[in-house]
Amino acid sequence: MTHRLVRDPAQVRLLSSPARQEIVDTLSALGGEASVASLADELGRPADGLYYHLRALVAGGLVEEVRASEQEERRFRLAGAGEGPLRLAYDLGPEGNAAELALFAQAMLKIAHSDFEAALTCDPTVAGTRRELWASRNKGWLSEADLSEVVTLLERLSSITSQPRAPGRDRLMSVSFCVAPLVVRAKRRGT
Repeated sequence: MTHRLVRDPAQVRLLSSPARQEIVDTLSALGGEASVASLADELGRPADGLYYHLRALVAGGLVEEVRASEQEERRFRLAGAGEGPLRLAYDLGPEGNAAELALFAQAMLKIAHSDFEAALTCDPTVAGTRRELWASRNKGWLSEADLSEVVTLLERLSSITSQPRAPGRDRLMSVSFCVAPLVVRAKRRGT
């Protein structure tokens, strides 16, 4: 699957808003293009509250407004929609986007928390092969082969969960993850 890489720190900063992340994710889940009413329905938000974020995403080059006749509802699509879903490019150099990536991850984890908390109230399946609700944090030692396998599995997971709605795909799910090498911290002195 091809991806549209987002590297520009200003564009990554735009996505550090949970509302904008959800708009972009929802546009992708709806096939790359949707009306404001469809976005509002999927997000459970009033349509008029989305225009501020949509205008910011359009100005930042991440979303395009689809010009329609005056009678038609306003529609928006992911910029470069033919290039596949958006994916962040990590540029950790001095002029890179590391600070913006940290803000993006913070917003993503906030959305994941909200999604998880809301799902606790809807009687989800919590065990077995049709499990719908799962939060986990693991910490362990990996070999180079283990790390390669983790990356391959996460790429596959990302590919599966980035598919737009289609017949037979009737469950809208959210998957968030964070993989990070742990930095050894200095030992603390006892008192």
